[in-house]
Amino acid sequence: MHIMKRFYLIAILLLSVLGSFAQKREFRGAWIQAVNGQFQGLPTQVIQQKLSRQLDVLKADGVNAIIFQVRPECDALYKSDYEPWSRYLSGQQGKAPNPYWDPLQWMIDQCHRRGMELHAWINPFRAKTKGTSSLANGHVAVRHPDWTFPYGGQLILNPACKAAADYTCKVVDDIVSRYDIDGLHIDDYFYPYPVAGESIPDENQFRANPRGFKNIGDWRRDNVNRFIKQLDETIHKRKPWVKFGVSPFGIYRNQGSDPKNGSATNGLQNYDDLYADVLLWVNNGWVDYCVPQLYWNIGHRVADYKTLIKWWDKHAANRPLYIGESVTATANSTDIDNPNINQMPAKHQLHRSSRHVQGTVLWYAQAVEDNVGNYGSVLRTAYWKYPALQPLMPFIDSKRPKKPRKVKAVWTSDGYILFWSVPRGKQWGDVAKQYVVYRFAKGEKVNTEDPSKIVAITSDTFYKLPYDKGRNKYTYIVTALDRMSNESKAKKAKVKL
Repeated sequence: MHIMKRFYLIAILLLSVLGSFAQKREFRGAWIQAVNGQFQGLPTQVIQQKLSRQLDVLKADGVNAIIFQVRPECDALYKSDYEPWSRYLSGQQGKAPNPYWDPLQWMIDQCHRRGMELHAWINPFRAKTKGTSSLANGHVAVRHPDWTFPYGGQLILNPACKAAADYTCKVVDDIVSRYDIDGLHIDDYFYPYPVAGESIPDENQFRANPRGFKNIGDWRRDNVNRFIKQLDETIHKRKPWVKFGVSPFGIYRNQGSDPKNGSATNGLQNYDDLYADVLLWVNNGWVDYCVPQLYWNIGHRVADYKTLIKWWDKHAANRPLYIGESVTATANSTDIDNPNINQMPAKHQLHRSSRHVQGTVLWYAQAVEDNVGNYGSVLRTAYWKYPALQPLMPFIDSKRPKKPRKVKAVWTSDGYILFWSVPRGKQWGDVAKQYVVYRFAKGEKVNTEDPSKIVAITSDTFYKLPYDKGRNKYTYIVTALDRMSNESKAKKAKVKL
C-alpha cells in the first residue's frame, strides 16, 4: 500500500479510537503570502483564478479564516494614498495592476461570500526586502530616510522613531476605516533577525535619549511595546470589533536566559533577539489573539514542538491562543511512536489536550491546496469535517444578538427554501453578521453544542433544503451571530423533506 494512503487510513482509525475531535468553536486559519512572489507580474485574471481555486479548496478543508498579506515592505496590495503599489503584485513598485483591481477588497468579498473571516496581514517594520533593488518615489524610505536604518540588506523602519510609529498607525487606520476586515494581523518581524557580524545602528540614538533605561535591550523592547500598544489603540478606536492578532516566533525565551519562565529550548528568542516581549502584550491585553509559529517537529533537538505548545498553553492564556502550524514540516516528519504515519495525528492530539489552545493557522495555504502528505484530505474528512464558529472574545463584546425572526420553509421556483428575517439590532454589537443553521432528525435531541448538526454558517437569510419527496421530518434551528461570533437563542422550524 502506498505510504500516503496508508497514513490516511491509519489517521482515520486513530480518530475513531480517540473519539470525535469536533469543536464547535475553533479558529481555522491559513496564511496567504505575497512576499514569495507567487502573484508577481501575473495578469489580474490569473491571480483571481488562482485565489478563487485556493479559497474553494480551503473552505472544503474546513478553513474559516484567511490571513492575507497586504503590506510586505511598506507597500500595498490595495489602493493606498500613503504607500505605493507592491512589486509583489504588479512586478514594479508603484505600478498599479492592469487590468485594475484591489486585491484586499476582492479577497474580503470572496472570503465573506464563503463564510470566512479575512484578516489583513501587514509587516509593521520592514521597509525593503533584500530582493528589492529600487523604491518608488512615494515610498516612505525615500521620503523619510531618517526614519529607517539598513540591516542585513534590508531597510527597517526604526522602532525608536516616533514619527515612523505614527506613520504605520496612520496606514493601519486607513485600512481599518476603509475596508470591512475582520482582523489586522502582524507577523514575527520586529527588530530584525540577527545577522552574524552586523550590529543594529542605533547606539547613538540610545545614548542621546535612553529614557531612563540603562540597557539598550530594555530600551529596544520598550520601543516595540509602545508601538504595539499604540497600534492596538488605533485599531479599536476606529472599529472595536476588528481583531488585532500577532504571530511571533515560536520561542519566547530559553531556560538558559530565563530559568524561571523560559522553555526547555535552545533557539532564537523573541525577548532577547527580536526585542519582542510578546507575553507583556498578551497579559496586558494589547493584542486580541496570539499565534506563535511552532514550525518544528515533535522531538526536535533545539525546539521541540511538544515542549513549546505546552509552554505557550501555560504562559499565554490571557488572550485566545492559536498555533502556527507548518503543513510541510508536519507532513514530512515521522511520528516518533509510529513510523508508518507522519506527525499530524500526534500534533492534533496535543492541540486537543491543551487547555487554552483554541485554533490553528496553517503555514502556508498553498501546501494545504497541494494536499502535502494528505494533510488537506485528513482535515476535510476528519479533524475539520464539520464547520466551526469563531472563538469568543468577551473582552471585546459578550452580548449576544437577538434571534432570527419568522423562520419558515417556502416552496419557490428554485426549490424548497428555509427563510428567516434579520433580527433587530442598532449598535455594532447587536447586529447579526451571520447565521448558523442546524438540522436534527425526528426524535433526535436538539443540541446546538453538537457541531456535527451544523449544515451551514452563512451571511444569507435563506438556506436551500435538500428535499426528498417528503419522506422524513426534521427540525431546523437557526441562530444569529454578531461580529464577535456571539450566538443568539434559537429559532425553530419543523420541516418534512
